[in-house]
Amino acid sequence: MQDPTDVREDVSVEDHQEEFGAGSDGPGGNPVASTEGVEVPDAAVGGTPTSADGAAETADGVAADPELTRLRTDLEERTEDLKRLSAEYANYRRRVERDREATVNGAKAQVAGELLTVLDDVERARQHGDLTGAFKVVADRLTETLNRSGLAGFGEVGDAFDPSVHEAVASATSAEVEGPTVTTVMRRGYRFGEKVLRPAMVEVTDHDPDAVTADSGTGGSGSA
Repeated sequence: MQDPTDVREDVSVEDHQEEFGAGSDGPGGNPVASTEGVEVPDAAVGGTPTSADGAAETADGVAADPELTRLRTDLEERTEDLKRLSAEYANYRRRVERDREATVNGAKAQVAGELLTVLDDVERARQHGDLTGAFKVVADRLTETLNRSGLAGFGEVGDAFDPSVHEAVASATSAEVEGPTVTTVMRRGYRFGEKVLRPAMVEVTDHDPDAVTADSGTGGSGSA
């Protein structure tokens, strides 16, 4: 009869390996693959991931479509074109508005210039006391309307002489003025906005410390 201890000794080492999955086979009898000679994907070492068809992928893993990139570029170009056209249109509107305003003011100034002779007659009638009744009402309304449109008169006694707005048709000297001064207004001047329609016709008196006034001359002859 065989000794039980002899049976256990007959079990080979290979039998134990097959039972517990040791050796070249992994657990469950599956062979363990070696990593030697296997290429690691580019993405594992920081490379750009690629899709199945080889197209480049973006950071979020979406393939960068060349058509989408072209459309984005076209959109940016069209946006810049739109901004440029908007700026040009705004400049065009400003020029049109400025030209329109200049045309309107020019037409108003022309009408006002043709009415200056009427205003001269009104001014003379006022100085002589003839501006009364219905004529005064019409004259006042005409003057107010022209003033609201931008017409303004100038030229007063005592104004400093300004050759750009005054036309000197007579001159005198006096020790009572400090410089060239308007002492007589023969015809008022008018401007429309910044444009001078007509200079004022005046007499200018300049400073002269040795000039003898009419009063002093009369006083001197009386005391003699």
